[in-house]
Amino acid sequence: MKRILAIARKEFLHILRDPRSLAVSILMPLMMVLLYGFAIDMDLKNIRVGVLDFNRSAESRSFINEMVSSGFIVESARLSNRKEIEPGFRQNKYRAVIIFPADFSLSLVKDPVTQIQIILDGADGTSAATVANYLNAVTSRINLSYAKEDFGLDILPIETRTRVLFNPELRSAHFIVPGLAALIMMMICALLTSIAIAREKETGTMEQILTTPVVAPQVIIGKIFPYMVIAALDATLIFLVGKFVFGVPMNGSWFALAGYSLIFILIALSLGLLISSVAKTQQVALIAALMITLLPTLLLSGFIFPIASMPAVLQYVSRVIPATYYLEIIRGIILKGVNWYPRMGGILTGMSLFLIILAIKRFKTRLD
Repeated sequence: MKRILAIARKEFLHILRDPRSLAVSILMPLMMVLLYGFAIDMDLKNIRVGVLDFNRSAESRSFINEMVSSGFIVESARLSNRKEIEPGFRQNKYRAVIIFPADFSLSLVKDPVTQIQIILDGADGTSAATVANYLNAVTSRINLSYAKEDFGLDILPIETRTRVLFNPELRSAHFIVPGLAALIMMMICALLTSIAIAREKETGTMEQILTTPVVAPQVIIGKIFPYMVIAALDATLIFLVGKFVFGVPMNGSWFALAGYSLIFILIALSLGLLISSVAKTQQVALIAALMITLLPTLLLSGFIFPIASMPAVLQYVSRVIPATYYLEIIRGIILKGVNWYPRMGGILTGMSLFLIILAIKRFKTRLD
Protein backbone atom coordinates (compact mmCIF):
# COMPACT_ATOMS: atom_id res chain seq x y z
CA MET A 1 0.00 0.00 0.00
CA LYS A 2 2.86 2.37 0.82
CA ARG A 3 4.38 1.81 -2.60
CA ILE A 4 1.07 2.56 -4.33
CA LEU A 5 0.68 5.78 -2.33
CA ALA A 6 4.27 6.76 -3.12
CA ILE A 7 3.69 6.34 -6.86
CA ALA A 8 0.36 8.19 -6.59
CA ARG A 9 2.02 11.04 -4.68
CA LYS A 10 4.75 11.28 -7.32
CA GLU A 11 2.10 11.47 -10.08
CA PHE A 12 0.13 14.12 -8.16
CA LEU A 13 3.24 16.26 -7.76
CA HIS A 14 4.03 16.00 -11.44
CA ILE A 15 0.51 17.14 -12.38
CA LEU A 16 0.63 20.08 -9.97
CA ARG A 17 4.07 21.16 -11.18
CA ASP A 18 3.11 20.94 -14.86
CA PRO A 19 0.71 23.78 -15.79
CA ARG A 20 -0.15 22.11 -19.10
CA SER A 21 -1.25 18.89 -17.45
CA LEU A 22 -3.28 20.83 -14.89
CA ALA A 23 -4.94 22.93 -17.60
CA VAL A 24 -5.77 19.87 -19.70
CA SER A 25 -7.19 18.02 -16.71
CA ILE A 26 -9.36 20.82 -15.26
CA LEU A 27 -9.94 23.66 -17.72
CA MET A 28 -10.22 21.70 -20.96
CA PRO A 29 -13.27 19.59 -19.92
CA LEU A 30 -15.04 22.72 -18.67
CA MET A 31 -14.32 24.60 -21.90
CA MET A 32 -15.39 21.64 -24.03
CA VAL A 33 -18.76 21.15 -22.36
CA LEU A 34 -19.53 24.86 -22.62
CA LEU A 35 -18.35 25.14 -26.22
CA TYR A 36 -19.96 21.96 -27.51
CA GLY A 37 -23.06 22.43 -25.39
CA PHE A 38 -23.84 25.75 -27.03
CA ALA A 39 -22.56 24.78 -30.49
CA ILE A 40 -24.27 21.39 -30.89
CA ASP A 41 -27.89 22.52 -30.83
CA MET A 42 -30.33 20.51 -32.92
CA ASP A 43 -33.25 22.83 -32.20
CA LEU A 44 -33.97 24.83 -35.34
CA LYS A 45 -34.78 28.43 -34.48
CA ASN A 46 -35.44 31.49 -36.60
CA ILE A 47 -35.89 29.44 -39.77
CA ARG A 48 -35.59 31.85 -42.69
CA VAL A 49 -38.41 31.49 -45.20
CA GLY A 50 -38.90 33.48 -48.40
CA VAL A 51 -42.38 34.40 -49.64
CA LEU A 52 -43.49 34.71 -53.26
CA ASP A 53 -47.06 36.00 -53.08
CA PHE A 54 -48.78 36.33 -56.46
CA ASN A 55 -52.14 36.76 -54.71
CA ARG A 56 -51.34 39.59 -52.28
CA SER A 57 -54.63 39.15 -50.47
CA ALA A 58 -55.76 39.27 -46.87
CA GLU A 59 -55.92 35.47 -46.88
CA SER A 60 -52.31 35.02 -47.97
CA ARG A 61 -51.18 37.65 -45.49
CA SER A 62 -53.11 35.87 -42.74
CA PHE A 63 -51.33 32.62 -43.62
CA ILE A 64 -47.94 34.34 -43.41
CA ASN A 65 -48.78 35.95 -40.05
CA GLU A 66 -49.86 32.60 -38.67
CA MET A 67 -46.64 31.05 -39.97
CA VAL A 68 -44.31 33.54 -38.26
CA SER A 69 -46.33 33.71 -35.03
CA SER A 70 -44.87 30.39 -33.86
CA GLY A 71 -41.47 32.02 -33.30
CA PHE A 72 -39.64 29.29 -35.21
CA ILE A 73 -40.11 30.82 -38.66
CA VAL A 74 -38.99 34.25 -39.88
CA GLU A 75 -40.04 35.86 -43.16
CA SER A 76 -36.59 36.73 -44.44
CA ALA A 77 -37.33 37.77 -48.03
CA ARG A 78 -40.26 38.95 -50.13
CA LEU A 79 -39.79 37.80 -53.73
CA SER A 80 -41.36 39.25 -56.86
CA ASN A 81 -40.84 36.42 -59.38
CA ARG A 82 -39.67 32.81 -59.67
CA LYS A 83 -36.28 33.76 -61.11
CA GLU A 84 -35.23 35.12 -57.71
CA ILE A 85 -35.79 31.81 -55.90
CA GLU A 86 -32.68 29.81 -56.83
CA PRO A 87 -30.19 32.70 -56.42
CA GLY A 88 -31.62 33.29 -52.95
CA PHE A 89 -31.00 29.65 -52.02
CA ARG A 90 -27.44 29.88 -53.32
CA GLN A 91 -26.83 32.98 -51.17
CA ASN A 92 -28.36 31.28 -48.09
CA LYS A 93 -31.04 33.95 -47.74
CA TYR A 94 -33.62 31.35 -46.73
CA ARG A 95 -34.12 27.62 -46.19
CA ALA A 96 -37.52 27.45 -47.87
CA VAL A 97 -39.81 29.48 -50.14
CA ILE A 98 -43.61 29.52 -50.01
CA ILE A 99 -45.41 30.39 -53.25
CA PHE A 100 -49.02 31.58 -53.19
CA PRO A 101 -50.74 31.29 -56.59
CA ALA A 102 -52.56 34.29 -58.07
CA ASP A 103 -55.98 32.66 -57.46
CA PHE A 104 -55.23 31.62 -53.87
CA SER A 105 -58.04 33.59 -52.18
CA LEU A 106 -60.55 32.74 -54.92
CA SER A 107 -59.64 29.07 -54.79
CA LEU A 108 -60.30 29.01 -51.05
CA VAL A 109 -63.93 29.87 -51.79
CA LYS A 110 -64.60 27.92 -55.00
CA ASP A 111 -62.35 24.86 -54.99
CA PRO A 112 -62.40 21.91 -52.58
CA VAL A 113 -58.59 21.95 -52.36
CA THR A 114 -56.30 24.99 -52.59
CA GLN A 115 -52.64 24.43 -53.33
CA ILE A 116 -49.60 26.41 -52.29
CA GLN A 117 -46.06 25.41 -53.22
CA ILE A 118 -43.16 24.96 -50.79
CA ILE A 119 -39.63 24.80 -52.20
CA LEU A 120 -36.93 23.50 -49.84
CA ASP A 121 -33.14 23.78 -49.75
CA GLY A 122 -32.09 20.14 -50.02
CA ALA A 123 -28.37 20.78 -49.51
CA ASP A 124 -28.97 20.00 -45.82
CA GLY A 125 -31.42 17.12 -45.95
CA THR A 126 -32.00 16.92 -42.20
CA SER A 127 -32.81 20.61 -41.87
CA ALA A 128 -34.99 20.48 -45.00
CA ALA A 129 -37.09 17.68 -43.52
CA THR A 130 -37.47 19.59 -40.25
CA VAL A 131 -38.48 22.79 -42.06
CA ALA A 132 -41.03 20.82 -44.09
CA ASN A 133 -42.51 19.39 -40.88
CA TYR A 134 -42.78 22.88 -39.35
CA LEU A 135 -44.50 24.30 -42.42
CA ASN A 136 -46.86 21.32 -42.73
CA ALA A 137 -47.80 21.74 -39.07
CA VAL A 138 -48.61 25.42 -39.70
CA THR A 139 -50.70 24.45 -42.74
CA SER A 140 -52.61 21.85 -40.71
CA ARG A 141 -53.34 24.41 -38.01
CA ILE A 142 -54.64 26.92 -40.57
CA ASN A 143 -56.73 24.22 -42.27
CA LEU A 144 -58.33 23.45 -38.93
CA SER A 145 -59.23 27.10 -38.37
CA TYR A 146 -60.76 27.34 -41.88
CA ALA A 147 -62.78 24.19 -41.26
CA LYS A 148 -64.22 25.63 -38.07
CA GLU A 149 -64.95 29.07 -39.52
CA ASP A 150 -66.33 28.13 -42.94
CA PHE A 151 -67.98 24.79 -42.34
CA GLY A 152 -68.84 24.94 -38.65
CA LEU A 153 -66.75 21.90 -37.76
CA ASP A 154 -66.25 22.76 -34.11
CA ILE A 155 -65.66 19.12 -33.22
CA LEU A 156 -63.50 16.93 -35.44
CA PRO A 157 -63.94 13.13 -35.52
CA ILE A 158 -60.39 12.42 -34.33
CA GLU A 159 -58.24 14.63 -32.16
CA THR A 160 -54.73 13.66 -31.08
CA ARG A 161 -53.37 14.92 -27.80
CA THR A 162 -49.65 14.40 -27.51
CA ARG A 163 -47.82 14.28 -24.21
CA VAL A 164 -44.02 14.14 -24.14
CA LEU A 165 -42.44 12.49 -21.12
CA PHE A 166 -39.01 13.29 -19.63
CA ASN A 167 -38.35 16.21 -22.03
CA PRO A 168 -41.64 18.10 -22.55
CA GLU A 169 -40.03 20.98 -24.45
CA LEU A 170 -38.04 18.58 -26.67
CA ARG A 171 -34.85 20.50 -25.94
CA SER A 172 -31.87 18.94 -27.68
CA ALA A 173 -29.57 19.99 -24.80
CA HIS A 174 -31.23 17.40 -22.57
CA PHE A 175 -30.05 14.73 -25.01
CA ILE A 176 -26.73 16.23 -26.07
CA VAL A 177 -25.19 17.28 -22.72
CA PRO A 178 -25.19 13.79 -21.13
CA GLY A 179 -23.58 12.55 -24.34
CA LEU A 180 -20.96 15.27 -24.05
CA ALA A 181 -20.17 14.05 -20.54
CA ALA A 182 -19.34 10.60 -21.91
CA LEU A 183 -17.34 11.97 -24.85
CA ILE A 184 -15.31 14.43 -22.78
CA MET A 185 -14.57 12.02 -19.92
CA MET A 186 -13.49 9.24 -22.26
CA MET A 187 -11.24 11.54 -24.25
CA ILE A 188 -9.72 13.53 -21.38
CA CYS A 189 -9.12 10.53 -19.10
CA ALA A 190 -7.48 8.53 -21.87
CA LEU A 191 -5.36 11.53 -22.88
CA LEU A 192 -4.17 12.14 -19.33
CA THR A 193 -3.06 8.58 -18.62
CA SER A 194 -1.85 7.85 -22.16
CA ILE A 195 1.22 9.98 -21.50
CA ALA A 196 1.86 8.70 -17.96
CA ILE A 197 4.17 5.79 -18.81
CA ALA A 198 5.33 7.26 -22.13
CA ARG A 199 6.57 10.29 -20.19
CA GLU A 200 8.58 8.03 -17.90
CA LYS A 201 10.20 6.44 -20.95
CA GLU A 202 11.16 9.79 -22.48
CA THR A 203 12.55 11.29 -19.27
CA GLY A 204 14.44 8.14 -18.34
CA THR A 205 12.68 7.67 -14.99
CA MET A 206 11.25 4.36 -16.16
CA GLU A 207 14.61 2.73 -15.48
CA GLN A 208 14.47 4.04 -11.90
CA ILE A 209 11.04 2.47 -11.44
CA LEU A 210 12.29 -0.81 -12.88
CA THR A 211 15.08 -0.94 -10.27
CA THR A 212 12.67 -0.52 -7.33
CA PRO A 213 10.93 -3.52 -5.71
CA VAL A 214 7.51 -2.60 -7.12
CA VAL A 215 5.23 -4.95 -9.01
CA ALA A 216 3.12 -4.10 -12.04
CA PRO A 217 -0.26 -3.82 -10.21
CA GLN A 218 1.23 -1.32 -7.77
CA VAL A 219 2.53 0.87 -10.59
CA ILE A 220 -0.75 0.76 -12.53
CA ILE A 221 -2.94 1.49 -9.50
CA GLY A 222 -0.58 4.21 -8.32
CA LYS A 223 -0.69 5.83 -11.77
CA ILE A 224 -4.49 5.61 -12.02
CA PHE A 225 -5.39 6.93 -8.57
CA PRO A 226 -4.44 10.63 -9.04
CA TYR A 227 -6.21 10.81 -12.38
CA MET A 228 -9.23 9.08 -10.87
CA VAL A 229 -9.56 11.95 -8.40
CA ILE A 230 -9.13 14.58 -11.12
CA ALA A 231 -11.57 12.80 -13.46
CA ALA A 232 -14.18 12.62 -10.68
CA LEU A 233 -13.80 16.39 -10.23
CA ASP A 234 -14.16 16.88 -13.99
CA ALA A 235 -17.31 14.74 -14.09
CA THR A 236 -18.81 16.74 -11.22
CA LEU A 237 -18.11 20.02 -13.04
CA ILE A 238 -19.59 18.71 -16.30
CA PHE A 239 -22.84 17.55 -14.70
CA LEU A 240 -23.18 20.76 -12.67
CA VAL A 241 -22.69 22.85 -15.83
CA GLY A 242 -25.29 20.70 -17.56
CA LYS A 243 -27.79 21.31 -14.77
CA PHE A 244 -27.26 24.99 -14.02
CA VAL A 245 -26.12 26.34 -17.41
CA PHE A 246 -28.07 24.19 -19.87
CA GLY A 247 -31.01 23.40 -17.63
CA VAL A 248 -30.67 19.61 -17.87
CA PRO A 249 -32.85 18.08 -15.12
CA MET A 250 -31.74 15.43 -12.67
CA ASN A 251 -34.61 12.97 -12.20
CA GLY A 252 -32.55 10.11 -10.79
CA SER A 253 -30.04 9.53 -8.03
CA TRP A 254 -26.77 11.44 -7.89
CA PHE A 255 -25.23 8.44 -6.12
CA ALA A 256 -26.18 6.09 -8.97
CA LEU A 257 -24.79 8.59 -11.48
CA ALA A 258 -21.55 8.83 -9.49
CA GLY A 259 -21.18 5.06 -9.23
CA TYR A 260 -21.59 4.34 -12.92
CA SER A 261 -19.44 7.36 -13.81
CA LEU A 262 -16.56 6.06 -11.68
CA ILE A 263 -16.69 2.71 -13.50
CA PHE A 264 -16.64 4.51 -16.86
CA ILE A 265 -13.77 6.74 -15.72
CA LEU A 266 -11.81 3.65 -14.67
CA ILE A 267 -12.31 2.20 -18.16
CA ALA A 268 -11.03 5.38 -19.83
CA LEU A 269 -8.02 5.65 -17.51
CA SER A 270 -7.10 1.99 -17.98
CA LEU A 271 -7.37 2.37 -21.75
CA GLY A 272 -5.04 5.36 -21.60
CA LEU A 273 -2.49 3.43 -19.53
CA LEU A 274 -2.66 0.53 -21.95
CA ILE A 275 -1.93 2.91 -24.83
CA SER A 276 0.88 4.51 -22.81
CA SER A 277 2.52 1.15 -22.14
CA VAL A 278 2.62 0.39 -25.87
CA ALA A 279 3.55 3.83 -27.24
CA LYS A 280 7.20 4.85 -27.24
CA THR A 281 6.68 8.64 -27.12
CA GLN A 282 4.13 11.02 -25.62
CA GLN A 283 3.21 12.32 -29.07
CA VAL A 284 2.38 8.85 -30.36
CA ALA A 285 0.41 8.13 -27.18
CA LEU A 286 -1.67 11.31 -27.53
CA ILE A 287 -2.49 10.68 -31.19
CA ALA A 288 -3.42 7.06 -30.49
CA ALA A 289 -5.61 8.06 -27.54
CA LEU A 290 -7.46 10.63 -29.65
CA MET A 291 -8.06 8.19 -32.51
CA ILE A 292 -9.22 5.36 -30.28
CA THR A 293 -11.53 7.43 -28.06
CA LEU A 294 -12.82 10.46 -29.99
CA LEU A 295 -14.16 9.05 -33.26
CA PRO A 296 -15.76 5.83 -31.94
CA THR A 297 -17.41 7.64 -29.04
CA LEU A 298 -18.61 10.48 -31.26
CA LEU A 299 -19.90 8.42 -34.17
CA LEU A 300 -20.71 4.89 -32.98
CA SER A 301 -21.92 5.16 -29.37
CA GLY A 302 -25.34 6.70 -30.00
CA PHE A 303 -24.12 10.14 -28.92
CA ILE A 304 -25.70 11.80 -31.99
CA PHE A 305 -26.68 9.06 -34.44
CA PRO A 306 -29.10 6.30 -33.32
CA ILE A 307 -27.40 2.91 -33.23
CA ALA A 308 -30.53 1.24 -34.65
CA SER A 309 -30.12 3.29 -37.84
CA MET A 310 -26.53 2.11 -38.42
CA PRO A 311 -25.54 -0.80 -40.70
CA ALA A 312 -25.52 -4.18 -38.97
CA VAL A 313 -21.72 -4.35 -38.91
CA LEU A 314 -21.42 -0.99 -37.12
CA GLN A 315 -24.12 -2.01 -34.66
CA TYR A 316 -21.92 -4.94 -33.62
CA VAL A 317 -18.91 -2.62 -33.39
CA SER A 318 -20.85 -0.24 -31.14
CA ARG A 319 -21.30 -3.04 -28.60
CA VAL A 320 -17.60 -3.04 -27.76
CA ILE A 321 -17.52 0.74 -27.20
CA PRO A 322 -17.90 1.52 -23.46
CA ALA A 323 -19.65 4.84 -24.12
CA THR A 324 -22.55 2.97 -25.78
CA TYR A 325 -23.59 1.49 -22.43
CA TYR A 326 -22.62 4.49 -20.33
CA LEU A 327 -24.68 6.85 -22.50
CA GLU A 328 -27.81 4.77 -22.11
CA ILE A 329 -27.24 4.55 -18.37
CA ILE A 330 -26.71 8.25 -17.66
CA ARG A 331 -29.52 9.36 -19.99
CA GLY A 332 -31.78 6.95 -18.15
CA ILE A 333 -30.68 8.24 -14.75
CA ILE A 334 -30.76 11.94 -15.63
CA LEU A 335 -33.89 12.08 -17.80
CA LYS A 336 -36.00 9.05 -16.84
CA GLY A 337 -35.03 8.58 -13.20
CA VAL A 338 -34.04 4.91 -13.71
CA ASN A 339 -31.16 4.18 -11.34
CA TRP A 340 -30.58 0.45 -11.74
CA TYR A 341 -28.88 -1.02 -14.82
CA PRO A 342 -27.49 -4.41 -13.75
CA ARG A 343 -26.72 -5.79 -17.23
CA MET A 344 -25.03 -2.71 -18.66
CA GLY A 345 -23.35 -1.96 -15.34
CA GLY A 346 -21.96 -5.50 -15.35
CA ILE A 347 -20.67 -5.07 -18.91
CA LEU A 348 -18.89 -1.84 -17.96
CA THR A 349 -17.39 -3.47 -14.86
CA GLY A 350 -16.16 -6.37 -16.98
CA MET A 351 -14.61 -3.97 -19.48
CA SER A 352 -12.81 -2.07 -16.72
CA LEU A 353 -11.38 -5.26 -15.19
CA PHE A 354 -10.31 -6.54 -18.60
CA LEU A 355 -8.46 -3.33 -19.48
CA ILE A 356 -6.78 -3.07 -16.07
CA ILE A 357 -5.56 -6.69 -16.26
CA LEU A 358 -4.36 -6.10 -19.83
CA ALA A 359 -2.47 -2.95 -18.79
CA ILE A 360 -0.92 -4.77 -15.81
CA LYS A 361 0.20 -7.68 -17.99
CA ARG A 362 1.63 -5.33 -20.58
CA PHE A 363 3.58 -3.40 -17.94
CA LYS A 364 4.60 -6.60 -16.16
CA THR A 365 6.27 -7.71 -19.38
CA ARG A 366 8.41 -4.56 -19.25
CA LEU A 367 9.27 -5.15 -15.59
CA ASP A 368 10.34 -8.71 -16.36
